[in-house]
Amino acid sequence: MTSGASSPFEPIAARYATLWSDTPRGRAQRAEVWMEVDPFFRRGDRILDLGCGPGDDAVHLESRGVSVLGIDAAPGMVEIARSRDIEARVMAIENLAALGGTFDGALSNFGALNCVANLGAVSEALARLIRPQGKFAVCVLSRFCWRCDWRHLVRRWSGHTRWRGMDVYYRSGAAVTRAFVPHFKLLRRVSIGQGDHLLLIFARRPEC
Repeated sequence: MTSGASSPFEPIAARYATLWSDTPRGRAQRAEVWMEVDPFFRRGDRILDLGCGPGDDAVHLESRGVSVLGIDAAPGMVEIARSRDIEARVMAIENLAALGGTFDGALSNFGALNCVANLGAVSEALARLIRPQGKFAVCVLSRFCWRCDWRHLVRRWSGHTRWRGMDVYYRSGAAVTRAFVPHFKLLRRVSIGQGDHLLLIFARRPEC
């Protein structure tokens, strides 16, 4: 997925809160994710937020003393995040290798990595950016979801679909883990929203 007007999330940036963040389902699932990831990100840490959207996770983390740099392919999302005093840049996750700096950890919430074809390239880029033993939490749309209706079940079980002209990949937890284990060790795997999403928490291997 490339940045700019081609991002399918650009047209819905202004409505994202109504469509997801402010819905009972969205609030409940985000609270589940925060409960799991908060112990891994400490006050004073510098965290990279991949697919930051309007900055909901960044606002939460910064309220706990965690510094956040967000990236998102949709300029409208970045604009909203900046209006909430979040440091954010217009950048597609696929271009992560161009980012400089060192981070104590990273987060990618609610399916941003479902929109990325090559997770191995993301793993390699993050291994360069995250310090040894730094944590990476990724929450993806699960391939196997027992709360979905049958149409969504079929779509997810197929492993791939198209949405607003963008490829979306539904991977198993094992497949996501395989993409990151060359550089990261899996610490925790948690079902979010009764299987709607899957949260995986990794630690950057010290030998990388």
